[in-house]
Amino acid sequence: MVADDAANGSDTLSVAVIGAGPAGYYTAEALTKNDANVRVDIIDRLPTPFGLIRAGVAPDHQSIKNVSRRYEATNQRENVRFVGNLSLGRDVTLAELRDIYDAVVLATGAAKDRSLGIDGEDLPGVIGSGPFVGWYNAHPDFKDLNPDLRVASVAVIGNGNVAIDVARILAKTASEMAETDLAPHAAKSIHGSPIRDIYILGRRGPLEASFTPKELGELNQLENCVALVDGNQLPSEDIDDMMTGAQRKNMAALRQMAQADPESKPVRLHVKFFLRPMAVLGDECVCGLRLEETKVEDGKCVGTGKTEVLPTGLVVPCIGYRTSPIPDVPYDERYGCFENEDGLIGPRLYCVGWAKRGPTGTIGTNKPDGAEVAQKILAEVRPAGRPGRSGLDALVKERDLHIVTFQDWKKIEASEEAMAAEGAPRQKLTDIGEMVRIAES
Repeated sequence: MVADDAANGSDTLSVAVIGAGPAGYYTAEALTKNDANVRVDIIDRLPTPFGLIRAGVAPDHQSIKNVSRRYEATNQRENVRFVGNLSLGRDVTLAELRDIYDAVVLATGAAKDRSLGIDGEDLPGVIGSGPFVGWYNAHPDFKDLNPDLRVASVAVIGNGNVAIDVARILAKTASEMAETDLAPHAAKSIHGSPIRDIYILGRRGPLEASFTPKELGELNQLENCVALVDGNQLPSEDIDDMMTGAQRKNMAALRQMAQADPESKPVRLHVKFFLRPMAVLGDECVCGLRLEETKVEDGKCVGTGKTEVLPTGLVVPCIGYRTSPIPDVPYDERYGCFENEDGLIGPRLYCVGWAKRGPTGTIGTNKPDGAEVAQKILAEVRPAGRPGRSGLDALVKERDLHIVTFQDWKKIEASEEAMAAEGAPRQKLTDIGEMVRIAES
């Protein structure tokens, strides 16, 4: 399916945005908000738009996914087009896109998990949060992950919202997840699992944790699972006045956990601080996690030398992400993103979102970020008569590629909504071939 579109006029700026997640959409919105002489193609390797809104936000947080309506509005603009099922590297090269468009923006996110850097992390039963979250969110790349959840306990490493999401999804009952878009294959495995203990492990203390209060508070509202914390790990109420508002709210939730009865519900979720993973134990699969007790001195996490072994059959590190490198694009190994100066990588090549700044901030952080990069492009790049959209369409036709437009995506969406169980918003398709067949029907 190739859009019938005239070639760009010499006064029309053509921009390709690689990545159809929040950063990409906010950039496209800012580029086209006040200037009809800008034409943007948002390119994604998947047939589905919205990036982490679809594949990263927890399935029981449907209200957060409503931000996609804003992106839909951007797609209604005549000078914005979604081009799905077109993969950078597989179908088209970056060099080709730079020849076709006046500017190219890398909004590719950060899909690779950071490494734990410890012995045993390659054992079966150690699954990074990227694949694990993708699996329960029906991401096509991870539909066949099939983690073995026939374990009594799970260790979730990290003190951020991703760790909370993973733990909460494992702890919730089928009835609690009935009105979500949890992937059916994940629901079957999770709700049939014998898991009885879930551990959230952090190297630092509760004051340094990056949980947000709403997400942490949800752990005290689980139907079948009681959240617990050792009250001795919590600071005295005497220092509450020195805490930020978020820290005080987090502390209130944690103090509630400290008072909870561990026998009140059949599943226990243990929030543990001051523990650093030293090694994953096991021969052919995970059987435990060696941890070192830590303390915070002068803002730094230091080991005490005291160790313990936590028996567990599954380890899910949630310690951050890295952008996937692209050939010939300078890469910052320290921050796990592209080398750039305020979003500029090189002549007519930009980056935005996590690809620009590393995996920090919330979905909303991408809005000012996208606006800033859009303004740089509008100020720095002049139309040069490159073919833009028509050039891409010619390449697509020549290579017999099957792209998916936003109108095609709406067919896929309608099919997912029609398959949904009662009360659920959708049942996501996981087979790209099937999505493309529906799009072309």
